[in-house]
Amino acid sequence: MPEHRTTDRGTPIVDNTYNAQHLLVLEGLEAVRKRPGMYIGSTDSRGLVHCLWEIIDNAVDEALAGVCTRVDVTLHPDGSAEVHDNGRGIPVDKEPKTGLSGVEVVFTKLHAGGKFGGGSYAATGGLHGVGSSVVNALSARLDVEVDRSPATWHMSFQRGAPGVFKGDGPDVDFKPESGLHKGARVKKGVTGTRIRFWPDRQIFTKDATFPFDDVVTRLRQTSYIVPGLELQITDLRGEAPVTETFKHDGGISEFCAFLSHGEPVTEVLRLQGTDVFTETVPMLDGKGHMTPQDVERELTVDVAVRWDTGYDTELRSYVNVIATPKGGTHVAGFEAALTKTFNDAMRAGRVLKVNDADVVKEDILEGLTAIVTVRLAEPQFEGQTKEILGTPAVRGAVRKVVAGELKSFLTSTKRAEKAQAKLLMEKVAGAAKTRLVARQHRDTQRRKNALESSALPAKLADCRSNDVERSELFIVEGDSALGTAKLARNSEFQALLPIRGKILNVQKAQVADVLKNAECASIIQVVGAGSGRTFDLDAARYGRIIFMADADSDGAHIRCLLATLFFKYMPDLVAEGRVFTAVPPLHRIELTNPKKGMDKYVYTYSDPELQRKLAELTKKGIRWKDPIQRYKGLGEMDADQLAETTMDPRHRTLRKLTVDDAAAAAEVFELLMGADVAPRKEFIVAGAYEVDQDSIDA
Repeated sequence: MPEHRTTDRGTPIVDNTYNAQHLLVLEGLEAVRKRPGMYIGSTDSRGLVHCLWEIIDNAVDEALAGVCTRVDVTLHPDGSAEVHDNGRGIPVDKEPKTGLSGVEVVFTKLHAGGKFGGGSYAATGGLHGVGSSVVNALSARLDVEVDRSPATWHMSFQRGAPGVFKGDGPDVDFKPESGLHKGARVKKGVTGTRIRFWPDRQIFTKDATFPFDDVVTRLRQTSYIVPGLELQITDLRGEAPVTETFKHDGGISEFCAFLSHGEPVTEVLRLQGTDVFTETVPMLDGKGHMTPQDVERELTVDVAVRWDTGYDTELRSYVNVIATPKGGTHVAGFEAALTKTFNDAMRAGRVLKVNDADVVKEDILEGLTAIVTVRLAEPQFEGQTKEILGTPAVRGAVRKVVAGELKSFLTSTKRAEKAQAKLLMEKVAGAAKTRLVARQHRDTQRRKNALESSALPAKLADCRSNDVERSELFIVEGDSALGTAKLARNSEFQALLPIRGKILNVQKAQVADVLKNAECASIIQVVGAGSGRTFDLDAARYGRIIFMADADSDGAHIRCLLATLFFKYMPDLVAEGRVFTAVPPLHRIELTNPKKGMDKYVYTYSDPELQRKLAELTKKGIRWKDPIQRYKGLGEMDADQLAETTMDPRHRTLRKLTVDDAAAAAEVFELLMGADVAPRKEFIVAGAYEVDQDSIDA
């Protein structure tokens, strides 16, 4: 708070040090350089890629208008990026109000472009007229070439100012100069635009680059959204050029099939239609005044959906080819139509009984892959980064179109569609029942006090400590090992849960089967944090989960099944590094003449380690008692041995389960543990001769 000063008589003294001369007026592109995050989101690699997409989107808008068939993107070794399209080319004639060429207006004036009046483009990704000029303002150098009869026209800019560079690259002499330069002649009918820009390192961080994979992913998406458009990217930054080309004539149906991984419950469905809505927008009248006017807009809705047997949801949304990763009114309308239409159809088809609760959005989204695209003139976005569509009327229009098309499918009398619709509604009903069961589990799976502990499985040997950070849960195979483990554990912070034999392979099972399985259900209940979408990491009752199974092939299988259960239904525990495997010894060597300071017993954990240890003891002249004990299971150890080798934190060895890439891990689990036998057989046969014997966990 400012200090309030007064005179000796108590009269306030007015502070006149803050006045109009302190107000800074940012003109033109100065505002962009002063606050770049306002226009491109950030000044790291993400913001750099956003700049590239501002240029690419302009080329794609030409394709949407039907006048461009190819876009080439090149990433150069000097950090610059180039975009070339065969569209109509930026206008090169004089713009009447400014007297400047169309190229100079587009690249130097904010909110200038051909996408406001509606005469040049019906639906576009560029909407605010700031894309090209923002990229120009944030570039140390930008070169533009336009092929437009009868010649190639070119112009350069330095940090938004037009001029001429005396050489290549951004670090050569620059002479400010306005105007477009005419180059070589072009053949009749040849048109297009080439833009190359060097990001300004005064703005962007030193490590900001164009991530190749991110650009490839976005180009692939765009090729699906604009059928027939060929997009090519060439990366010249490595030792050898890398080129990827995308062209998909099947549109979003192909995209939907590409993103969907599970066994299909339905074919790819296209939900298409148009609707008209009225929007009030401010427009200039004949006297130059802004007056609100009602404008009739046409909205084109095109949605591709497919349900599969999985549980994950993949929903992508686009407005005029612009990805909207955070959704908006079009996604809200789509989801509202899903919920209402499914409930109505399932009630009518008696899949839901009178007393059954309505299905909710999450039940329907389970296993859904959806591409939601809408096209309309002048959509309203929240911010220049265009991540959320804000046009209010779109919600109702999308809901109306999707509801009508989806109802036709769910109530179809055609044999093929009727069978698919029945399977789909049964899947949704099953998901709803599973959700209700899971909610009951979640409500009961919280840390119980002493009076409530009876709700936990009777076979759980819990610990006394309530300190989650310190507590450990050992999942032990077999009752024989449990008896020894009870004596070996520290009951203050170590809890034991026995399981009998091999648990259910959850990768192949339905959720309902997993919750019915006694072993899986008790593990989920004891961990106490729910499962799947309802999993709450903060509610977990133990700081560490440790699998303790025999050091043989059966034990390795049990550990694999447990890892599958935790990765699929409690993945946050794995991601946080809170799931471990105990490493019990395989051999015990009893020394007959140990030297001073040596333990009487030496443990080894593999056959090669045993051979190395025996050779080391022989070299030192230390004898041992034959035969060397080989543990067939944890039950063969006494409590002291089990504590010393496997449970005591001071001596034991644990292996942490880690997942660096969740998506890749999910694919591996599906390959190794899923229902599809052929890929697993192929994997095993292919890798049979590459196995390192020392790495086998048995």
